[in-house]
Amino acid sequence: MRVTGVKTFLVHPGTGKNWLFAKVETDEGVYGWGEAYTQADRDKTIEVHIHAMGRYLVGRSPFHIKHFTQVMFMDFATRRGSLEFYCALSALEQALWDIVGKATGQPVYNLLGGPCRERVRVYANGWYEGARTPQDFARLAVATVQKGFAALKFDPFPPPWRPYISRQEEDEAVETVRAVREAVGPQVDLLIEVHRRLAPMHAVRVARRLEEFKPFWYEEPVDSENLDALAEVRRQISLPVVTGEALYSKWEFRQVFEKRCADIINPDVCNCGGILELKEIAGMAEPHFVVVSPHNYNSTTIGLAATLQVSATIPNFLITEYFVNFTEVGDAISREPFKVENGYIRLPDKPGLGLELDEESLARYPYKPFPARPIRLYHQEGP
Repeated sequence: MRVTGVKTFLVHPGTGKNWLFAKVETDEGVYGWGEAYTQADRDKTIEVHIHAMGRYLVGRSPFHIKHFTQVMFMDFATRRGSLEFYCALSALEQALWDIVGKATGQPVYNLLGGPCRERVRVYANGWYEGARTPQDFARLAVATVQKGFAALKFDPFPPPWRPYISRQEEDEAVETVRAVREAVGPQVDLLIEVHRRLAPMHAVRVARRLEEFKPFWYEEPVDSENLDALAEVRRQISLPVVTGEALYSKWEFRQVFEKRCADIINPDVCNCGGILELKEIAGMAEPHFVVVSPHNYNSTTIGLAATLQVSATIPNFLITEYFVNFTEVGDAISREPFKVENGYIRLPDKPGLGLELDEESLARYPYKPFPARPIRLYHQEGP
C-alpha cells in the first residue's frame, strides 16, 4: 500500500474559526482523515504546509508514520518548528493512523497498547459565547449543566488580553467566577482559563482571590514561553496549574517537567505533532506525577476522534475538551457523530479513528475569512 495523494478541506462552522481537514488517499482505496489546529488568520498558511509536506508523503507506505514525522522535522523543516508546521504535520500524522487502523481492522487505540478506560470525560467550552456580564456567564453555565456537563471551562477576564490589568478588570474576573459558582453549585468543576496573558504578580493575586471558589484548575496564567515565570506562579499558589496548548512536540515539554512548573499539561493532538507525539508527551509526564488533559480547540469530529484514541490509552489522563458551540456543524458533516452522555464520550469501536466525514456535507460549509480582529492600544477606550 502506498500513498497517492492528499486533499484538504477548509470548513466554516459559523463561529470561532475555520476547521481544516486533510484526507490522505492510497492506491488500495483505503483513506484516512486528519485535522489541523487552526487560528482565524492563519488557516490558509497551515493548508499550504499540508500540501507542501504531502508531496513527500506520496509514494510512501502509510505504515511508516514515525519515520515520516521525523524526516519532516529534520529535513523538511530543518529543525525549525512553527505553529503552521506542527499543525499541518499533526493532520497528516492522524490521517496515516486512520489508514493503518482501517487496514488492520482495529481502532487506533488498540494499536497504541489498548484502552485504559471505556469512556473519556469531557469538559464544556464555547458555552459562554456572547457573555458580557457575570449574570450572562451564570445563565449560560446553568444551561450547559442542564445539557449534562459537569465541568465548565471559561475565561472570566475582559478583553483585550494584556499582561497588566487594572483592579477593575481583576474584580470583574473574580465576580464572574463567583456568579458561575453560585449558579451551578459546588459539584460542578470550574476550569479557569487565562490564555497566557498575565504578568506573574497579577496571576498570583487573582489565583489567591479565586481559591474560595475551588477551581478545578488555573490554565496558562502566564506566557508558556517563560517557564521560569510559570514555575514562580505555581510555587506561590494552591490552585493546580495547567500549561501546554501552545507548546509543540516533546522537545518543548521537556523543561515543563524539569522546572516543575505545571500540575497538568494540555497538549493538543492537532498541533503537537499528532497522535504518537501526544502519547509520548504523556509518557514523559507520567514519572513526573503530571496528568494530561488534551486541549481540543478543534471540531467535534476528527480532532476529537484523535484525542479520544490517545486519551483511551494513557494512564495519566484527566479530562479533555469539547466545544459545545461546534456541535451542530460537527454533527452535520459527520457520519455517526460522537455523543456526550453525562459528561463522557464512549470509545468508538470502529477501525481507525472511528469517525468518517461526508465530503458532500463539507462542501455546504465553504471557507470564509473571519472579520479582522480589532487592534487596540494599551488602555484604549472603546472598540
